[in-house]
Amino acid sequence: MLRNDGEWPSKLALLGAGGGDQGSGNCVMSLPPALGSLVAGIDVVSYQSTRTQSRPRLLTYSYELARCIVCGHADARLVADAEHMRAEVEALWEYHEKRLKPEIPTQRLMDRVAFSEPPPLRLVQCCECGLLYRNPVERAEELREIYGRTTPTPDVLRSLHETQLSAVRTQARELRETLGRGGSGLEVGSYVGAFLVAARDEGLNVEGLDINGEVNEFTRSLGLVVHDGELSTFAPDRQFDAVAIWNTFDQLPDPRAAMNAARKLLTPGGVLAIRVPNGEFYAHARDEMVNGSAVARVAARAVLAQNNLLTFPYRWGFTPTSIARLMEQLGFEVDHFRGDVLVPIADEFTKTWARIEETLVKRAIGAAAALGGISSPWFEVYGRRVSS
Repeated sequence: MLRNDGEWPSKLALLGAGGGDQGSGNCVMSLPPALGSLVAGIDVVSYQSTRTQSRPRLLTYSYELARCIVCGHADARLVADAEHMRAEVEALWEYHEKRLKPEIPTQRLMDRVAFSEPPPLRLVQCCECGLLYRNPVERAEELREIYGRTTPTPDVLRSLHETQLSAVRTQARELRETLGRGGSGLEVGSYVGAFLVAARDEGLNVEGLDINGEVNEFTRSLGLVVHDGELSTFAPDRQFDAVAIWNTFDQLPDPRAAMNAARKLLTPGGVLAIRVPNGEFYAHARDEMVNGSAVARVAARAVLAQNNLLTFPYRWGFTPTSIARLMEQLGFEVDHFRGDVLVPIADEFTKTWARIEETLVKRAIGAAAALGGISSPWFEVYGRRVSS
């Protein structure tokens, strides 16, 4: 992060301790016995931005063993271990150091080089459905604490709302077209409320639900309806025509339970819309970044960094195949997929040439994403509740 004198430090240490095996890429049990000692408690540095101040805080996370939440087993291949992730942290820092102005405030580095969750200690991919996941993984209660307390300053929230609004209008139109009419909806992880505004403009009456009460205060100040809490405990007597989970499903401690809860809130034939980072895209691009030609390595790093995939700061990396399988297991029929890129992250602290670079890179990726979900760094899936 930036030091008090405004200079960039030589490196960003987001990972404290950890380790892992240098796997061959073959399918193996998800965690070798030698790594069992990592599961107890590991110190990592996590940079948290709060309403009153932004500073690095040394936190202790406890971990537990994980398995594929779609297939239920632990047969997986190693994608990256702790040493690989340290290298990705350095690569991400180096990439943005060249593109951001030295005077950038520390809190504006959030969701660029620092994220709410620490980098994974070990990342594996299910041999059956392709789901990418952390193993070991942070315990669920600590995940709730992370997202419940991380609150950017009001000016950052306003900037995020304005930046995201133009991008989410496409999602609002897509949801309206999938429904075929106006209707009621619930957005899980509504955050700064950009989608709520876009949905309202499309004739949809969408309410928000978010775990962070302080962020919800900001969103309510925009005249929007937002509820504090989690999907698992939200008003079981309510029903909606649509439930949207944008950029949140991949962070949840139990996506299966969340999808089941969403189904109960939907009217028969109601639409569930989910947007997630593409685990298959990350795994392929990461392989190019490590093993490809010089040109391929540079291109892969740029694509991953521009789409917040470098260091993979997510709990789950769904693929079109794995999320379709999960939806079918829980009583949904997949309607369609839509490939996408991350919303713009450039702002007034981004150098002019880097702003142009981001626009060109994302336009090129967006054109490829239109060909199908697997070829895109992010994708959306739209499914309908099957009547029981």
